[in-house]
Amino acid sequence: MKNSAFLAASLLLAILALSGCSGDQAGGPAPQAPEVTVAHPLSQDIVDWDDYVGKFQAVQTVDVRPRVSGYLTKVHFEDGQAVKAGDVLFTIDQRPFQAQLAAAQADVARVQATLKNLRVELERQRKLVENGNVSRSRFDTAEADVAAAEAELKAAQANAEVAALNVGYTEVKAPADGRVSYRRVDVGNAVTADDTLLTKLVTVDPIYFVFEGSEALYLKYKRDMAAGREGAAVRIRLQDETDFNWKGHLDFMDSMLDGSSGTIRGRAVIDNPDGFLIPGMFGHMQLQGSEPYKGILIPDTAVTTIAGNRAVYVVGADNKIASRIVQLGPINSGFRVIRSGLGAQDTVVVDGLQRVRPGIEVTPVAKPLEVPASLAANLPSGQ
Repeated sequence: MKNSAFLAASLLLAILALSGCSGDQAGGPAPQAPEVTVAHPLSQDIVDWDDYVGKFQAVQTVDVRPRVSGYLTKVHFEDGQAVKAGDVLFTIDQRPFQAQLAAAQADVARVQATLKNLRVELERQRKLVENGNVSRSRFDTAEADVAAAEAELKAAQANAEVAALNVGYTEVKAPADGRVSYRRVDVGNAVTADDTLLTKLVTVDPIYFVFEGSEALYLKYKRDMAAGREGAAVRIRLQDETDFNWKGHLDFMDSMLDGSSGTIRGRAVIDNPDGFLIPGMFGHMQLQGSEPYKGILIPDTAVTTIAGNRAVYVVGADNKIASRIVQLGPINSGFRVIRSGLGAQDTVVVDGLQRVRPGIEVTPVAKPLEVPASLAANLPSGQ
């Protein structure tokens, strides 16, 4: 009897529990569809950019050395000063070289006077030979004396030219427009021709940006050249900058790959009118990787991974979630370029991805994507 009563009580409790569950299912509130933020992708004219890190390098770097030996008498620049080609940078004591020039010029005058007399004598001997008053050998000797004096005059004139050059070399001049470094030698010190380093000069406008690229970059560059497309645009930002403010173009790829790294040296030319950029500075460069094209962009945070594939979630007309496998392009101003798998009219889940899965119903909240200002600056200059 006790067992029967216990079984009857247990059965009654089970029936009541089942009744309560069925009542909740029939009359309780239905679960609310999760709320997600959705937007249509951006359709924007864009250009793909390839990223590289490199450093700036002077177009010309010159070690300024004297061409004559002597004592330094004057320095004509301040350390780090901008100079023009032909500006005098240093002066070497000119007096010894001026004396050598004066002696060489005097030697030229002496030989010229001697030559003048010998030519007069030659004419006299010519008339005497014609009249038969002297032998032919006397005329030949006079003619040889004139030729020797003419040769001596050329040598004296050459020595005078060298002496004049040496006087000019006592003024050490800037070989190009640029910026000088600090002086290595102070006034009063002796300097040796072609040996003593006086200072360094670097050109600053334009300036090179050198970097290492892959073999694929070399192949692309050569194919672009074959198709008549040269000088791909580049833009550079410095370490303390967030925008790519410095513009230029690719102008050179090396003639051989580095066998150990498989990379090749590339070079771009950058405008630097105020000389702000200096050799040795590092920068982050973007190289134009495509012609402008109409691109589909979504926030990179809207991209997820499903079974090893990159995908996005879209909301259909019935407010149900579906997944789309997409092919990704580069990130552009925080937005991911979608090469295929998505259209401009699709409704994409851009926030709340953790609350969705394919097939469930959601409550979409539309929020148009704001076009970043940086996308407007995406195109190369002039396009």
